[in-house]
Amino acid sequence: MVEDKIRIAQPYNDPEIESLVVSVLRSGRLVQGAYVRKFEEEIEKYIGSKHAVAVNSGTAAIHTALAAAKSSTTTSTPEVITTPLSFSATANAIVHAGCKPVFVDVDEETFNIDDGLIESKISENTIGIEPVDVYGLPANLFAIGSIARLHSIAVIEDAAEAIGASYQKRKVGNISTLTCFSTYATKNMHSGEGGFVTTNDDALDSYMRIFRNQGQVSKYNQTILGYNYRMLEISAATALVQVPKIDELKERRRAHAIRLLEDLSGLDSLGFQRVSDPFEHAWYMFAVTLDEKKANISRDKLVSKLNEQGVEADIAWPRPIHLQPYYQAHYNFREGDFPRAERICKSVFQLPIQPNLSTAQIDKVISTVKSLIE
Repeated sequence: MVEDKIRIAQPYNDPEIESLVVSVLRSGRLVQGAYVRKFEEEIEKYIGSKHAVAVNSGTAAIHTALAAAKSSTTTSTPEVITTPLSFSATANAIVHAGCKPVFVDVDEETFNIDDGLIESKISENTIGIEPVDVYGLPANLFAIGSIARLHSIAVIEDAAEAIGASYQKRKVGNISTLTCFSTYATKNMHSGEGGFVTTNDDALDSYMRIFRNQGQVSKYNQTILGYNYRMLEISAATALVQVPKIDELKERRRAHAIRLLEDLSGLDSLGFQRVSDPFEHAWYMFAVTLDEKKANISRDKLVSKLNEQGVEADIAWPRPIHLQPYYQAHYNFREGDFPRAERICKSVFQLPIQPNLSTAQIDKVISTVKSLIE
């Protein structure tokens, strides 16, 4: 076993975070207090959105946003259009919100939802479109927004991996009707566990703040059916320190990603997510696809060997959502339904680009990949 493995993710920590966490513990106010509100305010300033609503996970963020979007609709069988190429939470939240997930295949080059296929899936029951910014690359948000406005439906963007990303010079989080972020431990800005939703809509903001607090508009005064999605003060304090560092840490990720692109693009067995502007990608993950015949090694074997040699590679995600057992059993999805997403899931893997890596470590990632393929 390699002792100094190059990690694919390493949660940020510093003395200021540790000091704030101790002060929270000593304060006796542990849930949704001053630090949560301060965190929301700093996110609003950073993104430029009118509102940010903190919750206790990325999944809770999506569920909360979907519940808010659904609250103004009247259809008894609401549907939400999304992508099968994502973590299951993307669709799980749709189901938990009492909606039906309607999948659209992806663009094979960007890995994001193919916006050209969305309109054909819109029905009288569609209440929203949920694009995913896969690995931190924003989806085609302006085109998706235009489709949504044409049909008077919401865009509930899953930006779990895209804090710090931009789309045509506008910050992700200040484009869609609702934008959902995760601050899980591996994310570019983390709170251990947590998430938040941004919006410029006052009514949606008000609904979400009640929804996350058991549906209470005031203590013991419940007006809607809500959940306990309140963020911990420790989580908010941890994330708060990182807000001013989002762009700095993203720039380190971008620099590492550019190095990998430049040095690995000569290998004809490898493919990469198409990125028009590397400065707008959040670079949560550096995704690579492998042509197993050209490389003369399977994707899974390559990932295993990289890990054996001290480079922590990962496979996110080995199967698309529609082929997860639950979705096959409950919605009758089958292999071949969304062939582009399926092909990507069979060939994609990720390499480390997290900001704590040194030049020597990035060199090792590159040389190890080359030695195993060449």
